[in-house]
Order: sequence, then C-alpha cells, then structure tokens
Amino acid sequence: MTATLSELKQSRKNRFDSLRTKVDKMDSNQSNIGDDRYWKPEVDNAGNGFAIIRFLDAPKGEDIPYQRVFTHGFQGPGGWYIENSLTTINQQDPISEYNRRLWNSGVESDKDIVRKQKRRLSYISNIYVVKDSSNPQSEGKVFLYRYGKKIFDKIKDMMEPQFEDETPVNVFDFWEGANFRLKIRQVDGYRNYDKSEFDSPTVLFEDDADIESTWNTEHALLEFVDNSQFKTYDALLKRLNGVLGFNTQASELYRPGDIVTETPASHETAQEKIQDEVFSKPTSEDNDEYDDLLNKL
Repeated sequence: MTATLSELKQSRKNRFDSLRTKVDKMDSNQSNIGDDRYWKPEVDNAGNGFAIIRFLDAPKGEDIPYQRVFTHGFQGPGGWYIENSLTTINQQDPISEYNRRLWNSGVESDKDIVRKQKRRLSYISNIYVVKDSSNPQSEGKVFLYRYGKKIFDKIKDMMEPQFEDETPVNVFDFWEGANFRLKIRQVDGYRNYDKSEFDSPTVLFEDDADIESTWNTEHALLEFVDNSQFKTYDALLKRLNGVLGFNTQASELYRPGDIVTETPASHETAQEKIQDEVFSKPTSEDNDEYDDLLNKL
C-alpha cells in the first residue's frame, strides 16, 4: 500500500535507520542515450562545471531512494561487450566468472585483462535541480541522475559521519535533507568531484503541498533492477564468447585456446561509435573515471 505524505513524514526517522543499514549492505547496462528523464551536468571548455541538486526520497511505492547497477564495457577481437551484469540482481554472470579465473591464474598479464574487463558501478536516484546555469530550463524539475561511487561516498559520509561532533543527515529527506553542490573539475584527464559538498540541512519546500507535488513527479527506480533489464546467462555467455573470439557454443565455457581468426565486421552503428568513445578510456579508481564515462552516455 502506497504511503501518504503524512505517513512518509512521520516515519522518516525509522526509514533513515533502515536506509543506513541498506547502504552498509550494498556498499560491501542501462543506457540513458536519448532518455530525457536523465539530467547530466555540463562542463565548460576547461572541464569545470557547477550545479546545485537535491537527492530525493524514494518514489511512491518504493523503499530505497537509489538503485545500484553493475555494467561491463570493453572491446575484444569480436567487437564491444556492453551489458548489464547479472551480479546486480545477485545472479551468476559469465564475465565475472571469467575474470575470477584470470585473476587467480597467477599471471600478471591476466590481471591486466581483468582490470580492462572489470565491472563498473553506478547509482541511479531521483533529483530536484535547484540551480543549473548551463541549462536553466532544468531548474525546478525532477530528473533521474546516474552517478558513481565517489559521489555515493559523499552521501554515505553524510549519513554516517566519522566524527562525534557531526550529526547524521539523511540527504534524501524532503524536510531534513541537504542540497548538493556539484563541483566538477578536470584532473589528469578525468572529471573530478572532490570539491563537491552538501549544504546544511534544510527543508526542500516550506509547503508540504509543494513537497507532495515533487514526490508525485519522481521516476520509478525498481525498473533498473527488474529481470527484464538483464539478458540470460547463456545469452551473455554467447555474446562474451563472440567478443573475446572464443569458438564455443552458448552452453559451453570459453576456452582460451579456441581463438576465432575471422576479422570482425568493420561496420559500426551510431550508438557503437558513441560506446567506442566512452569505453576506450583507461580506468583509474582515483580519478572518477566512471563518473566521467557516465556523463558521456
């Protein structure tokens, strides 16, 4: 049964405690190309950008204000492998199994392959755009926002502060949440979010009617972890074998000795060209590389 705004307001303390527990548990390819539900920050020629956004509470009928999604994006002899990972929904995934085998081989070059093929983490939330000078038409509207671990860590730091003189803040809360000042810089060729920060807690709107109106315009999040958004294990295995150039059937495991010598087709669709640009960058956990890639999709 969908909660009313009054019930949401009264239960937010218990819901915050529950949310912090879920964040702890979750912490241990949806493509948004052409999807106008998404908001993406813009940067100037120097790679700098600024906006103020507000992370919103869970949409009606849902319990969590974000969803976590794992994807893989890399190029092999047979083309690009760009897929949602079944590990998102706690199922076995062929590329994860293959990476594990390579990592445990004891060969350093195999570990380099794993680093190239590793899964990437992103989060999806509803946000309210408070200020966006690059796109003022977005201000005062609700969008989906896809972001990486660096920004999520800032959310978690607010919810679970490290020092005793700091008060935990549920940044998703309509009444006691906080605006987020998104500050983007270009550091070593990647978008960097280190200077981004949350303001002091404040109500989103003084009038609960305005809060409810905003709540009503949120986008569903559960769709991003619905089974329909993921290919089956066998379908992913078949695709993986083709990309890696392994001459096997979908029901068989990849055998590195069975290399296909055919040259892959050179034809690229417009979307594949975009994906080529996005996923050709090297990876670096310290440089927000995935946040950077996400904003190019």
